[in-house]
Order: sequence, then C-alpha cells, then structure tokens
Amino acid sequence: MQPLSDSSSSANLPRVLGASQATAVVVGVIIGSGIFLVPQEMMLAAGRSSLVYLAWIVGGLLSLFGAMIYAELGAMRPYAGGEYIYLRDAYGDLTAFFYMWTLFCIAKPASIATGTIGLTRILGTYSSFHWLNTTAIQWPWTIEWSQLFAIVVAWLVTGLNYLGVRRAGEFQLIFTWLKVLLIVAIVVFCFASPVGHRLNYSTFFPVAHSALTGFMIALVAALWAYDGWNNLNMVAGEIHQPERNVPIALTFGVGLVALLYIATNAAIQYVLPAAAIAGTGRPATAAMRLVAGGWGADLVSAGMAISIVAALNGTILSGARVPFAAAKDKLFFRSLARIHPRFQSPSTSLIVQAWMSTLLLLFIGKFQQLFELALFAEWLFYMLTATTLFVFRRREPDARRPYRTPGYPVLPAFFVLAAAVVLVYTFGNNLRNSLVGACVILAGFPLYLWLRRRNSDTTGPAEPL
Repeated sequence: MQPLSDSSSSANLPRVLGASQATAVVVGVIIGSGIFLVPQEMMLAAGRSSLVYLAWIVGGLLSLFGAMIYAELGAMRPYAGGEYIYLRDAYGDLTAFFYMWTLFCIAKPASIATGTIGLTRILGTYSSFHWLNTTAIQWPWTIEWSQLFAIVVAWLVTGLNYLGVRRAGEFQLIFTWLKVLLIVAIVVFCFASPVGHRLNYSTFFPVAHSALTGFMIALVAALWAYDGWNNLNMVAGEIHQPERNVPIALTFGVGLVALLYIATNAAIQYVLPAAAIAGTGRPATAAMRLVAGGWGADLVSAGMAISIVAALNGTILSGARVPFAAAKDKLFFRSLARIHPRFQSPSTSLIVQAWMSTLLLLFIGKFQQLFELALFAEWLFYMLTATTLFVFRRREPDARRPYRTPGYPVLPAFFVLAAAVVLVYTFGNNLRNSLVGACVILAGFPLYLWLRRRNSDTTGPAEPL
C-alpha cells in the first residue's frame, strides 16, 4: 500500500511549527512530574544507586531507540495522526482504528487527567490551596475540589489549543525552556551545596525484591518518566520541513531529557542517602529543602507545576490529531474532522477530548489509577508501531527516506523485544487495569463494523491525509 497524499491535511492544518517548537513538544511532554516523584519508587524497588542509575540509562536508551524509529516513520510519512498513519498503511484500517480508539478512550484522556490531578497535588501543598483536598460534592458520589479544579485546568489548556496550533506552539516553547532552566538550577544548587557528599552514592536501602525484580520495577517507573516522546509524530502534519525537523526534534529532545534526568537523579543522590530518598515521596523537594531551606522546596514545586502545565499542553495538542485523522479517513465520526474556519485547529476533536478527560476526572480522579489505566495500552502500540518499520523497509525499499534509523534491523528489533518484555511485565503487575484496557480496546470492534457499514455506500476513496 502506498502512502496517501498529504494534500488535504496540509491545506487545512498549516505547517507552522518550526524545529524549536517541535523540540519543545518532545521535551515538554516528556518532562512532567515524573522526574520529581519516581526516584522514591525506584529506590524502594532497587535499593541501590547503581541499579537506579542503570534503570535511568536503560530507560533513556529505550526511549532514544524508539525516537529514532519514529524519526524515520515521521520523516517518511509526515501527516497528522502519527502512529495511526503508520499502522493504517502497514496493517490496514482495523489495526489503525484500534489504536485510535485506544488513544481516544484511554491513553490521552488518562494522560490529561493524570497531569491535571498531579498539578492539584502540587498546589495542594501550599496553605492557600488546602481547599483542593476537601470535598466539594457528596452525592451521588464524592467529588473533591481537586477534581473540579483539574477539570477547569484541562478546559483552559484545551481552549488555548482551540485558538490555533501557533499559539499553542509558542506557549509550549516558553514553558518548556522555562522548566529546563529550573531543572538545571536545581542540579547546580545540589552539586554546589556543602551538605552533599559522594559517599551517598554508595549507600543502600534494604529491599525485599531480587535484583532483577527491583530493576524491572525501577525501569517501568523510569519509562513512565520518559513517556511522551511519541507525541510529536501526531502533529507532524503541522511541522515545517518535517523531513528535517521531525528527526532533529525527536533525537535531540529525547537525548536532552535523558541528560537532564540522569543529572537530576545524580544531584538528588549527592545530597540524600538511599534511605532518605526511599523515605520521602518528593526526593527533589527534600534535597532542595536541605540545600536551600523553604525557598528551595518552593523552587522545586514551581518547577513541577510548570513542567506539568507544559506537558499537559503538548498532550492536548497532539492527542486531538489522531481522531481527527481517523475521521478524515472515514474511520470515525466525521464531525471530528472539522477544522475551525478562523483558528485552523481541529476544534471538534479538541472539545470531545476534553469531555473524555472530564468523565475520567469525575468518575475516577485518582492519580495512580489513571496512570495504570494508560500504561498497558501505550506500550502495546509502541511495540506494534515499531514493527511497521520492517514492513515499510520490505514493502517500499525504494521510497524516499530523509532519515534512516541507525543500526537497522538490530536496533528496532531490540526495541520491539524490550517493549514486549515491558508489556508482559506491566500486564502481570497491573492485571486488573491492564484487563480493563484490553476490554476497552476490544469494545471498539462493534463500532468499527458499524462505521464501515455506514460508510460502505460512500463513493470515492477516503479523503487523503
């Protein structure tokens, strides 16, 4: 199957994102609250600095390998929808529909809801925001003010994206580099402090897990912190010179995040011994409080809040493009393919996405449940999307490839195998939520059949992307 033309999409969604904004999408979506929160979980599981470092390095390499694969796919098929396009062209409409349905129902709404709830958790530490932790409604079920506040935040950021990708891209650029500067400041303060010591790197925390089990738990936590590098491909149809800027943004962005994560973890461990890291839910905050007092802790909280807002903006920006692309292909409700005549944004898709996030926030509203709900589905399609590279290399050997994945076929094969291992491990350790995710995926099949039957009488090919 030859790739479809981009003529329709490019006419409606102008390519206005440059290399700096595209890189900001990659960096901004990846760096959320994870780097500030997961060091405790990783140390509790692994018990030793060496294993924690190994998890950060392996997680960074896996993410970089995935970014290299996606760079080739994105430069070859720079259309709105990202993975949806690759799965459609490689495996057909049904596989692409399942991906779109999963992202529409689970992955993106859960990511948006998790980000907004994470923001309320950070703000709730300030005395002026303690009301976020109180009950707002008790009937017919209990709803906290934090859930309502999270819904308002989700709609405000959605409104920004509704006004056009250029405004959203500028917002992403400013907030992303602001949080990078804050992270660098935290690293510098920790390493410059006289309270830190290299001996902390040799401390350990007693754990009940084997080394392999502890490493796997730490690796999954690291992968969650690295998650989001795939979002850029979803907005590839709005990136200027995508054959150049998509590979640059993916590889440079993921590489920069890996360096920041490893440096931040090193800075925290330089100040705090293993037992102290394992004993606090916010190791970065504890380290900065020890180094600089109360204002240091406030700096970390500000960094976390800015990180989450930038990640939330990138998530909303990218997520709406996938159902939009499916609707253009007549594989979803056609109203979601609507382009706002003035703002040139996929307005209907953005609004529906916000409503899906609102429902999750109202009926679930718990951070860990929202995170686990998305994890299984995301890695399933990371693995499937990576395999499309083999299909295209075999089926289209002479196609133009502005960027080629280095180390082919070993590197993508290793990524697929590693993703399968992570997927199996995640499924076994989060069985309930993984099963829920699998059931939601399969629940889309009747809708797919209905949509195909409804559109069977339509003459002519589907609109190109």
